[in-house]
Amino acid sequence: MKSEGRLIEARCVRLVEKVADAASLAPVITTHTLSRGATDLLIDVKAAAVNPSDVKAATGLMPYAVFPRTPGRDYAGVVIDGPAGSIGREVFGSSGDLGIRRDGTHATYLVVEADAVVEKPKSISWEEAAGIGVPFVTAMEGLRRAGIPKAGETVLVMGVNGKVGQAAVQIASWHGARVIGVVRKDELYEGHANSKVEIVNASATDVAARVRELTDGKGADIVFNTVGDPYFQAAHKSLALRGRQILIAAVDRIVQFNILEFYRGQHTYVGIDTLGLSSIATGAVLRELGPGFASGHLKPFPIKPAAIFSLDQARAAFIAVASSSRDRVILRPA
Repeated sequence: MKSEGRLIEARCVRLVEKVADAASLAPVITTHTLSRGATDLLIDVKAAAVNPSDVKAATGLMPYAVFPRTPGRDYAGVVIDGPAGSIGREVFGSSGDLGIRRDGTHATYLVVEADAVVEKPKSISWEEAAGIGVPFVTAMEGLRRAGIPKAGETVLVMGVNGKVGQAAVQIASWHGARVIGVVRKDELYEGHANSKVEIVNASATDVAARVRELTDGKGADIVFNTVGDPYFQAAHKSLALRGRQILIAAVDRIVQFNILEFYRGQHTYVGIDTLGLSSIATGAVLRELGPGFASGHLKPFPIKPAAIFSLDQARAAFIAVASSSRDRVILRPA
């Protein structure tokens, strides 16, 4: 990288090579010299999230992940070097390429494009801001692509207590839509919402039949399927005329697909992969969410003290995420 600003020594988590499973992870801490380009920012990282995609990349499930590398897609921090007027800004951001195809956020300092960052609301902590990234970007990108829901529409969220599910609930209810959530056991919705969230227990109820019952036979205008193929048929059967199903995950990948029902229902399927978004494109998505966080209609995920780790505890943080912890796991570099 061409040097345009100050040089700084960054302490970084490094993954030297892919491993077979999370238990085999052996991250090391190294020091790298960073400098910025003319349109870049140098950020003092105050907090960085650990996402499931970080673990998947480390265990070889993303063949385009580069090694060795510093992982991490989400961050929050203070600009300490950059173009005029940028120094001192408190910012946060996320990316599809950081930590995957180039060095990421699990470090004391980060270089990122100036157009990639978003102003951090004063009411949100560093750890909370770092935890917004991937889940809210995934949810917002899905709803942008499917059509932002509006008052009078019904959004069905499958996997409602996952972090993307909770973000989708917040965004949909912020825009005035009715939200129905699907859980796989007897439990309530755990997250923030701007209106009541009706819950369907998939282990005890025919999901599609219950959704039809709750909507007077119409079905859901949007189904946000955060789980993938295990819920594909139920999602398909739950769709209203011209309904849209958003898909962000897969387990077994292959599903039966009734083409006749698809085109007669005039349905749309929307596939979302935020790894395809650059830091700048991700920043644009986050900026659309800014008014929601500023108004309080959107709230960051609560961060539990036990889910905050130092850089030296990166392996434990990765294993916590690999163990399907519902907590938002955060690294605090300093």
